[in-house]
Amino acid sequence: MKGKLILEDGSTFTGNLLDDRLATGEVVFNTGMTGYQEILTDPSYCSQIITLTYPLIGNYGTAEKFNQSRKCFANGLVIGELCEAGSNWQKENELAQFLEDNQIPCLYNVDTRALTRCLRSSGTMKGIIVCEDTPKAECEKLMALPIDKKTVKKVTTPEQYVLDNKGMHIVVMDFGIKRHMLESMHERGCKITVVPAYTTSEAVLALKPDGIFLSNGPGDPKDVMDIVETIKQLIGKKPIFGICLGHQLIALASGADTYKLKFGHRGSNQPVKDLRTGRVYISSQNHGYAVNKKSLEKLPFVITHISMNDGTIEGIHHKSLPLFSVQYHPEASPGPDDNTYLFDEFCAMMKKGAN
Repeated sequence: MKGKLILEDGSTFTGNLLDDRLATGEVVFNTGMTGYQEILTDPSYCSQIITLTYPLIGNYGTAEKFNQSRKCFANGLVIGELCEAGSNWQKENELAQFLEDNQIPCLYNVDTRALTRCLRSSGTMKGIIVCEDTPKAECEKLMALPIDKKTVKKVTTPEQYVLDNKGMHIVVMDFGIKRHMLESMHERGCKITVVPAYTTSEAVLALKPDGIFLSNGPGDPKDVMDIVETIKQLIGKKPIFGICLGHQLIALASGADTYKLKFGHRGSNQPVKDLRTGRVYISSQNHGYAVNKKSLEKLPFVITHISMNDGTIEGIHHKSLPLFSVQYHPEASPGPDDNTYLFDEFCAMMKKGAN
């Protein structure tokens, strides 16, 4: 079945539809060469249509163990070639079946190189996936639908749960956390209590954590200002580590500002420099917003990490409080494991606070 992706500026890209499902959402691109299943199950892509720049997708199939959340929250997938028969010893299913099972609209045989160049030039924008012969009036109606801004509420855990262990106790505020993020802390001996995003500061502190982890998640951090208020009440009470959306929320809670990037950072090959050591790490990233550098100038923070691509802030550390955050995903799902040392830093911070 023939289909097309229409962007809000009128740009149109044709291809084949896997089925007759339609999609609307913010169109973004990811430059990773592998990890399509982890990308599709990353809650940070909630309400977005994902374009993968790597030309061949599905070549190693899918398997349950690689899912990063309870379901796919993305609104659609746009790719070049869809591999019909993946080959890998861990494969349980084909990508096409995975997309069908998760009801994810997919447009394939698309010139994703041209689409990515369009998004890089014009910036991230709304788009729709429709059948080729969809009437113009219906396309305009779909394009007029607002993009969902209540994405954190959609992806957060519906109820509190515990991953038991004998070490430090971490309370994780779930704004859309990936499974491997939890595994990375749990394998370091930490007991983890995961709470819904809108849990109050009183309820978090009543769990008597040794530290608080603010997770990744979708959307504009300014759409969840009630969570920012909660974080304000937590700062200084316990050691806090934030990543991605959690990083942006810490900045807002501390009086800094955030802004939307032209086309975001999404991929598993993003170079980040640790200014404390001078070392450059390759990181996995998925975000469309960043912390405004100028807004930090009069605040008690040190910038610890920057992007080697565009100089944007990738990490901050409070000058006197046990509080730090990074903009990227340190746990390598998908991507490199260069940055797992950050979990060790968090554990050391909690131990120091316990002494």
